[in-house]
Amino acid sequence: MKFFHLSDLHIGLKLINRDLKEDQEYILNQIVKRAAEEQPDAVLIAGDIYDKAVPSAEAVEVFDDFIRNLTNALPDTAVMIISGNHDSTSRINCFRSVLSKNRLYMIGIPPQREDEYIEKVTLCDEFGEVHFYLLPFVKPSMVKQIVGTDENGNNLSYNETIRKLIERENINTEQRNVLVSHQFYIPKNQTADDIERMDSEIRTVGNIDEVSAEILECFDYAALGHIHKPMKAGSDKWRYCGTPIACSVSEAEQQKGIIVVELNEKNAELVPRVIPIEPLRKVKIVKGTLEEVLTQKCDDYVTVILTDTIDLDVIDMQDRIRNAFPYLLEIRRENQRGADYSREMVQENILDPYELCCSFLKTVNDTEKEILRDVINQISEVSE
Repeated sequence: MKFFHLSDLHIGLKLINRDLKEDQEYILNQIVKRAAEEQPDAVLIAGDIYDKAVPSAEAVEVFDDFIRNLTNALPDTAVMIISGNHDSTSRINCFRSVLSKNRLYMIGIPPQREDEYIEKVTLCDEFGEVHFYLLPFVKPSMVKQIVGTDENGNNLSYNETIRKLIERENINTEQRNVLVSHQFYIPKNQTADDIERMDSEIRTVGNIDEVSAEILECFDYAALGHIHKPMKAGSDKWRYCGTPIACSVSEAEQQKGIIVVELNEKNAELVPRVIPIEPLRKVKIVKGTLEEVLTQKCDDYVTVILTDTIDLDVIDMQDRIRNAFPYLLEIRRENQRGADYSREMVQENILDPYELCCSFLKTVNDTEKEILRDVINQISEVSE
């Protein structure tokens, strides 16, 4: 059983001041081309289809073109898609039952009633059945009707919520099982602070959304979404594929690709491979003096960091840089004229919103802290 693992398309994203529509269309066409060459049995897209819960008409058109081209190139392939934290669950879930009859599974809403379970799609090959469990992004509040609450009536943690959702499936571990999920999984013996995060990712206060990757033990492969840099969640068989194109300057020069998985018989060695995909324009950071920077002109998306210690003619500097880099993102100055380097520089400690509120309120008990975290996290998601 061969399948593609993709995630975090973020269609409709703007990179600082640049519209990425052309770039996203280009990379999605590259994915279709690779799919036509490889002819996988399934294509898995692990959430964050769009960058906004209410995508623009242009973004919807880009996604529509991608799915049409993909299904035309792979008429016998199952395409499985879940919603991510950036997506509107109801929009992704629209026409779910109708689309599934055409082997297009778009799952936006997790099980919410006792009689509902994680969407399972079963495909067969020469070794038997492969069960794909499609679990959209989950907040504890979404599924408390079936996973319950703690002794005080509060929502369970993300970790406990996902564990209970998976346990109630009674997964047969003698068969081959694949999970498609969009959560923040932490490898065993690591903390959230050990995971490198990209600037384009939404983060929760206190990392309350973290889930232990040990929960994934019952799966032969976990196709994960949410983290924008390709990485393993503690095992070769639990992977984040990352975004197909850079979504922030922090992803500059990062190699993007499609993970290809070939499942053979149960317990056979699994060695996922990556098909590199090249963007229309790369994201780069160019650093040096003005004259050094100008020698590196290119047509990529560029953040320029100037190291000049002398004063520069601002208008002339900007014009020359824009001429060298037509897709300029921003200009930063590493050193400013007149800085007094004889003084001891003290790094300013900038409080995050949660710490700022706690310091202002002063006396906050544990229950109030949980409420405060939840409010700040909800506001952060809405503002994105």
